[in-house]
Amino acid sequence: MACGLALLPLLTLLKDALIGGGDTPLELGFDGASQVKGTLLLVSGEGLLGAVLGTAIGWLTAVCRFPGRRWLRIAQLVPMAFPAYLLAASLIDWGSHRGMRIHGLGWAVVLLTLANYSYVFLLSTESFSVSGRRLLEASRSLGVGPWSSFFRVALPIALPSIGAGVALSAMEVVNELGAVRLLGVPSLSAGILDRWQVDGDPQGAALLSLVALGIVAVLIATERLLRQRSRRWNLEGSRGGGHVWPLTGWRSALAQLLCALPPLGAVAIPVLWIQEGWQGLEAESIAELGQLASRSLGLALLATAVTGLAALLLAISRRWSPQPLVRQLSFLAGLGYAIPGSVLALGLIILGGPLGFSPVLLLLWGYGDRFIAVSKQGLDAALERIPPSIDETATSLGCDWLGVLRRIHLPLLRGPLLVGSLLVFVDVVKELPITLALRPFDFDTLAVRVFQYASDERVGAAMAPALLIMIFGLIAAFALIPTLEQHD
Repeated sequence: MACGLALLPLLTLLKDALIGGGDTPLELGFDGASQVKGTLLLVSGEGLLGAVLGTAIGWLTAVCRFPGRRWLRIAQLVPMAFPAYLLAASLIDWGSHRGMRIHGLGWAVVLLTLANYSYVFLLSTESFSVSGRRLLEASRSLGVGPWSSFFRVALPIALPSIGAGVALSAMEVVNELGAVRLLGVPSLSAGILDRWQVDGDPQGAALLSLVALGIVAVLIATERLLRQRSRRWNLEGSRGGGHVWPLTGWRSALAQLLCALPPLGAVAIPVLWIQEGWQGLEAESIAELGQLASRSLGLALLATAVTGLAALLLAISRRWSPQPLVRQLSFLAGLGYAIPGSVLALGLIILGGPLGFSPVLLLLWGYGDRFIAVSKQGLDAALERIPPSIDETATSLGCDWLGVLRRIHLPLLRGPLLVGSLLVFVDVVKELPITLALRPFDFDTLAVRVFQYASDERVGAAMAPALLIMIFGLIAAFALIPTLEQHD
């Protein structure tokens, strides 16, 4: 059922793109080729930079010891609170007062990496913390240096988690709209909205969304192949050992600088923007802000619960079922993250409108379909580390599948479940296209209000709801601190 609910919007888009067009030729449009090229360049640039940055910081903060390591590890959660469109708008406005032109592909790659590298960091640092610690200690006792231990021991073990993080960040890049439009980079997400709203061509928009879906399908398939080829089961944890590699001197200073720059950059950009324009901050009704915040918070909590339950069901079914069909359906169910929110909203309107579904129900459906991959990727990677022999031993002792789930899997999946839930919470609070298209009349959220004010060039009025979005994001990010520190 969970697979069916996730796949229905995809099937609707496929029908509109390939069947509903009638005699109309299927074309990418005048700018389609440049939009595909721009998206591929963004995915490649951000994926490479995010993988290197997230993995390096994950390794340094998980297994190395240097002054300030604990606080710098916590600081990596800060960029999660700042969506890419907010960073882009802040930097462009701040730079315009100093004659700087913030524009183009290079700036887009940097800002998207800054906003999304935390996906790679969270999953890689968890893998470095819980897997292979004894192997690293053994390699050190044999005289193997830090670099060789990283490439020969730690990196192969962590590749599934790193691949999952890169896939998640790449899907976020494919779906990004605000930052790429502000920075003038052609992308599929912007092209889809133009084909739908400007050209009045929903079938062309659906076709472009299928191209985006194909890009992300390749990313996820590559990540799955990488996970299968590097499968290693490890439940040893990190008990009985401290940090493997102490750093001193210039190595310690370099590690501190590398770990400090990304969170400092994420904080500095909006802080400089607010400091530059706080005099123009327009007064906003406290009651109005409270209403906007309560709507955003309520939707995020409901969507997190629904998405977490569906992701757990799909991940467990994929592990237990020997049938290839179940695995393929589970894989396809996670592809909703690849569809831009506006196009997913169009599919849900076509599906739910004639049936009289309430807008709030469609919103939750859209959030669940859009963000189920965020929870599912981490669960899949964690289940890969649990040996199948544990399940077989439990069932041979008379434990049914509910008992195996309750007594074995859920305790071992507590960390990935928490991480996935908090990531979904942050994503829902920042989500704009789905909320803008499916919300009931006069049912604005913080993200919608920021978009409306920014569109009207009311920068001062946009600051208050933008600050609340950042506060919600920071609260959720700091809630991940126990997960990061539980193995220290």
